[in-house]
Amino acid sequence: MSDRIGIDELLERVREDLDRVEPKQAFEEAADGALLVDIRYAALRDRDGLIPGALVVERNELEWRLDPQGSHRAPEAVSHDLRVVVICNEGYASSLAAVSLRQLGIHRATDLIGGFQAWKSAGLPVEG
Repeated sequence: MSDRIGIDELLERVREDLDRVEPKQAFEEAADGALLVDIRYAALRDRDGLIPGALVVERNELEWRLDPQGSHRAPEAVSHDLRVVVICNEGYASSLAAVSLRQLGIHRATDLIGGFQAWKSAGLPVEG
């Protein structure tokens, strides 16, 4: 018997501990001080635009930029209590990224269901 799992099962498992949010909830939380973090790669941002006010951090830099104790942290990474909503293109990579942030102690990290595409489809603000 193998203890190996596929990505679909891994996503299902990690999402059990995330209080994932819908686009309108993420928009409201941002208005209340939550940090939206866009981890999409540059080509997608160039093609589809940006969420106004979101912090853009490439996925491979995420933990270094959001660790409040890190020497490479973004100015927005002020506390382990910060509400962080991670946004990828369609809501898959963001789940894994949010769990990684939780492992760093950023216990209120979560992700956006459906990612940027769901945000855009909901008619929420996009610029560029």
